[in-house]
Amino acid sequence: MDLILQVWGGSFYLINKILLALSEGKYGNTQKNLKVTGWSIYILGVPAWVIILVGHNDWIAASIEVGGIPAMLLGLYNTYHDNQRPHKAFNCFVTLCTYSSLVLGFLYSLNIHGGITSITQVLEVSAMLGFLMGSYYMAKGNSYGWLFYMLMNLSMASLMFLQDKPILMTQQILSLCFVLYGFNKSQKIIQTPAIEK
Repeated sequence: MDLILQVWGGSFYLINKILLALSEGKYGNTQKNLKVTGWSIYILGVPAWVIILVGHNDWIAASIEVGGIPAMLLGLYNTYHDNQRPHKAFNCFVTLCTYSSLVLGFLYSLNIHGGITSITQVLEVSAMLGFLMGSYYMAKGNSYGWLFYMLMNLSMASLMFLQDKPILMTQQILSLCFVLYGFNKSQKIIQTPAIEK
């Protein structure tokens, strides 16, 4: 069962990063379709990750995954509407979910472990910051989300290495490659004058 969960969660997250990275530099329906598919595939991989993380008492990381679903839904909404119809109530809901999940997961982990007592908890906090902030910025179309995803990928790869999850560790390293590609592509687009686009 563990192997199935690793393949399920890892492949869906990797496909998400590939599609989001490939959407950089694309325009119109091509970009929109890549992003909508990327956000949707990510959501389908959440259950596998949550089961794996809860199984290792990685409550901070598990809360990240659950709390990130609203940010992914915001990404879907914004992409569908080409970032032209901001929904203030939805934005507030996502922000509330993001911070609530962060606080609840962190406090529960502190309660279970009696404080920050291990390197795995430090990696979880680092991954939490990278994931939540990365997803939030990406959902709003801000390319700095890629930088936070880098932090998340490095932290999760380290955590999966320490917990003997080689498939998920490899997936995180491969995801990092696509995150670097997406960030570089987004920076080239920002630096390209509008006439050349």
